[in-house]
Amino acid sequence: MPPTDRLVPRFAAEPPQEKAPYGRWATKLSGEFFAACLAVDAEGEELGEPGDVTWYPDRTYGGRTYLPATAHTDKGYEYFGYVSWLPGSEGTEPSELEASADFTSETAEANPDWTLDLGDEVIGAWRGEEGKSATVTLVWGRPVKGAGAIVTAELAGLAVDQCVLVEDRFTLVAPDDYRGDFIDVVLWDRGGREVARESLYEDDGEDDAPESADE
Repeated sequence: MPPTDRLVPRFAAEPPQEKAPYGRWATKLSGEFFAACLAVDAEGEELGEPGDVTWYPDRTYGGRTYLPATAHTDKGYEYFGYVSWLPGSEGTEPSELEASADFTSETAEANPDWTLDLGDEVIGAWRGEEGKSATVTLVWGRPVKGAGAIVTAELAGLAVDQCVLVEDRFTLVAPDDYRGDFIDVVLWDRGGREVARESLYEDDGEDDAPESADE
């Protein structure tokens, strides 16, 4: 193959390894996530009580496993974030659990035009050519419209990660905001046909994408 002009990390995270948590492990992870939710700055809003946690496929990157999570509240908000940990070796428990959470009023139920319900969180950085950097981003979600089988993250038309739908949910780890390019999340059916495509950034006719430190 000839050299590429788009030098970025591709498929850097391990594919999902475990089924959705259950039993005592699920209880422990839920406790970590709810504790992070309670620590969120509500900005004066009455967020309400969170319901059951919805878990998304796990992805392991840089030695840590990330398990995204969402929980709707009885006030119409949604908590979102993840729990992460260092995987245990054979016979040992996972360690160094950490959780991150935030909230939003922008839910799929309130936005019937959405095709994909997405959440994202920056989990690292990657330095590329000429000192330019990409944000390594954890992206999770579910299709809202259309039946699909697999989801990819595309940066400037290049697939940089993919995830098979697990219980109609997916998780990606992808470089973003690199050299002026931002990722699209694309849903594909089993025949390789594109079903849906969404950007992580709102398109309202204005430039809402975050400014890169390298621009």
